[in-house]
Amino acid sequence: MTAVPISPVTTVLVGNPNVGKTTLFNRLCGLRARTANYPGSTVEEHLGRSWANDGTAIDIVDLPGMYGLHLESPEARVVVRALEGDDGPAPDVVTIVLDATNLGRNLQFAATVLRRSTRAVVALNLSDEASRQGLTIDTATLGTLLRCPVVAISARTGSGCLDLVETVAGTARGPVRLRQVDGPHAPPALAEPGDRALVEWAGMVFAACGGGSTTDSSDSDTFAERLDMAFTHPIAGLAIFAIVMAGLFASIYWLAQYPMEWIDMAFGTLGGLAHELLPAGFLADLVSEGVVGGIAGTVVFLPQICLLFFLLALLEDCGYLARASFAMDRVMRRFGLPGQSFIPLLSSHACALPGIMATRLIPNTRDRLATIFVAPFLSCSARVPVYVLVISLLLADHPLWAGAAFVGCYALGATAALFTAWILGKTALPGRAAPMVLELPAYRRPDLGVAISIAASRGGIFLRQAGSIILAICIAMWWLSAFPQVGETAQVSALRLEAAALVQVDAEGAAGMEANADRLQARAQRAGSFAGQLGAVFEPAFRPLGMDREVVVAVLSSFLAREVFVSSLKVLVGAGDDSEVDESTMAMVRQSTRADGTPLLDHPSAIALLVFYVLALQCLPTLAVVRRETGSWKWPLLQFSYMSGLAWCAGALAYFIAGQF
Repeated sequence: MTAVPISPVTTVLVGNPNVGKTTLFNRLCGLRARTANYPGSTVEEHLGRSWANDGTAIDIVDLPGMYGLHLESPEARVVVRALEGDDGPAPDVVTIVLDATNLGRNLQFAATVLRRSTRAVVALNLSDEASRQGLTIDTATLGTLLRCPVVAISARTGSGCLDLVETVAGTARGPVRLRQVDGPHAPPALAEPGDRALVEWAGMVFAACGGGSTTDSSDSDTFAERLDMAFTHPIAGLAIFAIVMAGLFASIYWLAQYPMEWIDMAFGTLGGLAHELLPAGFLADLVSEGVVGGIAGTVVFLPQICLLFFLLALLEDCGYLARASFAMDRVMRRFGLPGQSFIPLLSSHACALPGIMATRLIPNTRDRLATIFVAPFLSCSARVPVYVLVISLLLADHPLWAGAAFVGCYALGATAALFTAWILGKTALPGRAAPMVLELPAYRRPDLGVAISIAASRGGIFLRQAGSIILAICIAMWWLSAFPQVGETAQVSALRLEAAALVQVDAEGAAGMEANADRLQARAQRAGSFAGQLGAVFEPAFRPLGMDREVVVAVLSSFLAREVFVSSLKVLVGAGDDSEVDESTMAMVRQSTRADGTPLLDHPSAIALLVFYVLALQCLPTLAVVRRETGSWKWPLLQFSYMSGLAWCAGALAYFIAGQF
């Protein structure tokens, strides 16, 4: 007999924010969708697949978290359209994810969804946490009262998740059952979360299913409340946030230095092997300096990026970042940004692209445009290599000061965003922002596995985004710096002749003269190459920032993507130079000099470069996304002009001030 294929079952995950929907989605589907402890953080629908024991495929859609279907918010509209099948077939089963530690309030939301669904399953998440708190919930009684199956699960540990999959598959094949509309435990008709009648109904159901605590949690509640008061305080909260971020970035410098050294050594060895295995000439130089050296200039900073997102994931998972958002919300509203902007701006620290797309959750057009305009000011992961390089040049062997400087870069970007939002509120986008409404998640022990997967995911995204263009740009930069070949100058030829005559008398002195000749020839090559000529054209525009032509060319190349700056600079200063091919990125840039023998990046020019990169909009994909989200080239062109002008002015001012000390 031929087996009859079982049709896939479609289910959607719905629930309040912070109930663990996306964690459950990842557990069931084996995917790594990003989540955050803020309402609407799941901006787009995520689709995955799981399987029941009988081979039934279950397509799972993770919908945005929201507090009620009646709310006039983008996430509520997305959920309602999905439940009613406006954008396609309606789901076979609706999986309502409830928080077992906060069941009384979650039941209000469940009632509104159950009235719209003929087949539903309740996933009672955080059941293990509820047990630790002494809460006892009779799932059988709760299922009878809600007239749908209830499965106790823990999305973090996986407990009960297989039972949930089987229950969803069985419910999809079962008969359609209408919602109960009368009876002593029926929810009030047309009530929405927060209505008195629905609150009373939820309390009655909660009591009927045995909801209650067998332990006294007043002490822990009091401690949590004290933490909330400190973390959300308008002054102490900001101070704590600054201290936490300073410690985070200082630890990044301290912990990441070892894997960075290993990566540098590995790529240095690869460059040396390329020179040894390939015949001397064009191909060997291209591979060792253009390909290996260029890629090393970016990959070496991968440990910093992964560690950054690992630590941020721990802070988010334990519930701290949500508290920090409250302290920041008071500041943001004073500058004309709405509370809903916090999520997009937080996302922009990873990359401005998802941050800008997350502004779709902001219902007000004025607030949405203001958030889109300032989002690129927030320091993204592509800026991290530049920050690390320049700060390491300025503050070598001082991790605490380096961490403080790193925090300063992020603070400068955030300050520029707030300042720009205030200007927009007085000019192009007048209006006032609404306060932020946010339910604080419970304090929880962070999941190291989740944090590691997030760090790996962000590192992979960085490499994929950077790798798509780094190789091409590095090869182009090497070619521009290596051609046309510049013959030996008269000064170089004279030095070589003098060294040859001196070798029999003073071999050490002759070797020094030969090395000096190599350095002079390398400078002549860099100045006469296509890259040098291009830099000479634009150098006058960047001279107020103290930038030499090599730095100017690297800056221009990074307008395609910020992350290629370090790779481009290493290729430009290394191509044709006498430095060893296995020399580290930091050492190569630190030892590079200008034509007059001064450092390529002295302290004033390094500070100016750092300020410029904090503020400049150097990302063509960002401009394209802004064009798509606003529907006009007006905003991306204005954004690019404003940010570039501000970056140049601030960089020039920083160079002038730093030069006075």
